[in-house]
Amino acid sequence: MNSVDEILDYAIDQEQQAADFYADLAGRAEKAGMKEILLDFAAEEQSHKQRLLAVKAGDHKLTPEQQVLDLKISDYLVEVGASANISYQDALIVAMKRERAAFQLYSDMAAKVPEGHLKEVLQGLAKEEAKHKLFFESEYDDRVLRDN
Repeated sequence: MNSVDEILDYAIDQEQQAADFYADLAGRAEKAGMKEILLDFAAEEQSHKQRLLAVKAGDHKLTPEQQVLDLKISDYLVEVGASANISYQDALIVAMKRERAAFQLYSDMAAKVPEGHLKEVLQGLAKEEAKHKLFFESEYDDRVLRDN
């Protein structure tokens, strides 16, 4: 991937894959509440995809902004499987791990390109993924850690 368009296309595809992943999990969820939560996750990923499509069309700039808080919760959790009867806690762990991997990918790519627009786009994508991870970590902190 060498051009901004190629990177945006990749990011758009990744957001679609994430939306499909959560929608698939929702389809297999046995509890109505879990199904609804997973569909909300899928919708969130679709909104990220739409934002990236707008960036690609030139409607919005995607540039790094202020630093995103990292609660580092996902750093200390073990990987879990995405089973048909996944718990809310495990769904959050899967989501955090996926967003963390996406953040790391874009950060690593940004580190390998020279200064310029491409680097800014990659840094902006990394920040977006960091925001997504923060959302899931905050939810985990509020709903899982505080309840235990």
